[in-house]
Amino acid sequence: MNAIRAEGLSRRFGDTVAVDRLTFAVTDGEIFGLVGPDGAGKTTAMRLLTGILDPTEGDGWVMGHSIRTEAGRIHDNIGYMSQRFGLYPDLTVLENIRFYADLYGVPRGGRQEKIEELLGFGNLTPFRHRFAGNLSGGMKQKLGLACALVHTPRVLFLDEPTNGVDPVSRRDFWRILYRLLRERVTIFVSTAYLDEAERFQRLALLHMGGFLAVGTPEEVKALFPGAILEVRCAEPRRAAEILRNELPGTAVTLFGERVHVGVKDPDRAVAGVEKVLKGAQIPSSSIRKIEPSLEDIFVSMVSSGRERGR
Repeated sequence: MNAIRAEGLSRRFGDTVAVDRLTFAVTDGEIFGLVGPDGAGKTTAMRLLTGILDPTEGDGWVMGHSIRTEAGRIHDNIGYMSQRFGLYPDLTVLENIRFYADLYGVPRGGRQEKIEELLGFGNLTPFRHRFAGNLSGGMKQKLGLACALVHTPRVLFLDEPTNGVDPVSRRDFWRILYRLLRERVTIFVSTAYLDEAERFQRLALLHMGGFLAVGTPEEVKALFPGAILEVRCAEPRRAAEILRNELPGTAVTLFGERVHVGVKDPDRAVAGVEKVLKGAQIPSSSIRKIEPSLEDIFVSMVSSGRERGR
């Protein structure tokens, strides 16, 4: 059964197309990722699916209910955590959760047991009497998740939940999400962090409101038309800039102290990369073929789109 489905889902703001004819489905009990940079249309897509915005064209369904005609019924089945989740800084952790329990109409019977479960679930129990405004970024995200789960939703929408969160808190947050999967909660997550894309069972790469690719991480990687050359050199930032200028249409990405170059024929391309770097007087310590990452795939697809004039 599909927990989420969209057909030709579009949204325009004047002449701007924010979401462009998205068609996809998310299976019940799946964790699905919407992956793309800022401005790609992730938040708009999520607001459409949660019934907050009306689509310009197309339709979507959550647990079988249309976002066009049954938004109220959708709200009963989902938890939604926006980028700026509405926590109240002058309320304690416990008071925030109780407030959202009231908003969702959670029955009094069994409510306290559910709240205690959520506090323990997010390791919030020691902070139950701390004001939300005094929590760290990671703890605020966990509290926001607890508030979104207080009414036991069947589908959970999370809009960039780990944005600006430290690496340790990000890891803890993902552990919580995987525990929710064991309870058959369907999780729809948006993120700008391409390294997080590997964590999804399936994902969609979103760019300028449209999909570049949809599938498992392995299926998306299989779409890469060539190979990646990893270049290690003394001046990686300058090397990346020069390679972009000298090899137009080639996907060149800076990864810390390494440069990734997307090529169709790695054996022939090595000599070309070496020639460019030598001409710029940048000696390379190594150039080797590696497996492409999802970030490499994304950069390659965007570069190909620009080359075709998309």
